[in-house]
Amino acid sequence: MKKKITNKLLWLFAVGQFGWSLLSGLISSWMVYYYIPALGSDNSGIFGNGFITQKRFFLGLTIFGIIMMIGRVFDAITDPLVASWSDRSTFKGGRRIPFMKVIAIPFAVITVGVFVFPQVPGNEVLNDIIIFVTLILFYLFMTIYCTPYNALISEFGDTQEHRINVSTYISFTYIAGLTLAFLVPNLAGFFEASLGTANSIRVAIGIMAAIACVAMILPSFLIKERDYIEAKPVKTPVFKSLFSTFKNGQFRRFVYSDVIYFFAVTLFQTGLAYYETLLMHIPASNTFMLMAIMTIVSLALYLPINRMATKIGKKKLIIVGFFSYAFVFLLASICGNWFPGMVWGIIIAVCAGVPMAILGILPQACVADVAELEALKTGENRSGMFFAARTFAMKLGQAIAVILFTAVTSSAAAEAEQFMIDHKAEAEKIAEETGKTVSEVLNGMEQSISSSGEMSFRITAIIATVACLIGAVLFFFYKDKKILDEIEALKKDQ
Repeated sequence: MKKKITNKLLWLFAVGQFGWSLLSGLISSWMVYYYIPALGSDNSGIFGNGFITQKRFFLGLTIFGIIMMIGRVFDAITDPLVASWSDRSTFKGGRRIPFMKVIAIPFAVITVGVFVFPQVPGNEVLNDIIIFVTLILFYLFMTIYCTPYNALISEFGDTQEHRINVSTYISFTYIAGLTLAFLVPNLAGFFEASLGTANSIRVAIGIMAAIACVAMILPSFLIKERDYIEAKPVKTPVFKSLFSTFKNGQFRRFVYSDVIYFFAVTLFQTGLAYYETLLMHIPASNTFMLMAIMTIVSLALYLPINRMATKIGKKKLIIVGFFSYAFVFLLASICGNWFPGMVWGIIIAVCAGVPMAILGILPQACVADVAELEALKTGENRSGMFFAARTFAMKLGQAIAVILFTAVTSSAAAEAEQFMIDHKAEAEKIAEETGKTVSEVLNGMEQSISSSGEMSFRITAIIATVACLIGAVLFFFYKDKKILDEIEALKKDQ
């Protein structure tokens, strides 16, 4: 007799999401910012200037953007491989938990390494190689932890209520982890006087990674998977399993819109620190406060969304979420005019809380629904592959977003870098005399280049707006009610 799945267990499970979302947030929110310089944006490019190649190539692509795209594609390819490995595993501790136990610490360590290792003075090529290797390892370790973890969402969601509850809980911990990641500049400020700017940022990231590591380890050691789940190893080969997953028509309809969603959100998240420093003209340290506002608004909506999902269905709410995000991204594209920067920041943070709550909870419940229906029809539980297939498509969207973002903004970054080189000595002298930062002086000396940079970031927000509108249209073809009706009918027949 298996133990009953409780909300207490689901909350403990959700702690792991806090850990990996914090690590993911450190990379997605700060990697581009700290490696790609932007004139007028404090500390942007601090790890990249003089260390990694900043030159543009064909279609404005940069080595950094290409490296990030390859990392995402590699990540997407490994998802179904790890999912199949997990689905077919026969470990004593279960099909999922053993993976999480082994990889939590290496995952946290390599996250810090991304910001530490590519710093060999005077050798850009070597640093490019190092950052490529560390990013590949980061994405590999994230896949090994997250793919089995996500499969447990479906397996712990043994009822419709539990599926929505676990999706709600992990959405909460996901937002909490992502919000904490934005605290990096604030935490670094405590160490800046003694360690310098660059090292203080690294220490802050190291502290965050240690917290994330503990959060990831807790559920992997405290939850005994075999006590709650009785799942037989899948015998279907990896590529046949992946093909069968995408053969599911409802799953494909879901994935089409999901790719668009993550493309848009990745564009926005990658540019958020720039939107604040360049468009709203507020310090990067205010990012955490704005994320906190966004989180509070989102959390206030969790219970209403949880209840509304069971009454009116997930589909209608998800479509509302898409349109809401489109409105938020549109605001980001025009922010900085008419009102002070913090006013814009607060408006965007409050509005973003609505789609963040909806699209943070419900899409994962949709995948769990489709996975359960497939298991009931075939008698084979391939939930790991369903979540991996969703992640596969999601990361392809993220890869396109990252390379597009760096391509759109790299021209302004290149101009900014050359301007800094040409005027650095003069700016340092003026800064010493006036007490301003070098960045402030440079920005005042050449407003036209700063304006060019601003426009490139506004374009990324406009692209994200259009993408969300397309995602909303695509999701109209997903049949949420039909899936739930079929599940209920099949369960009655058993």
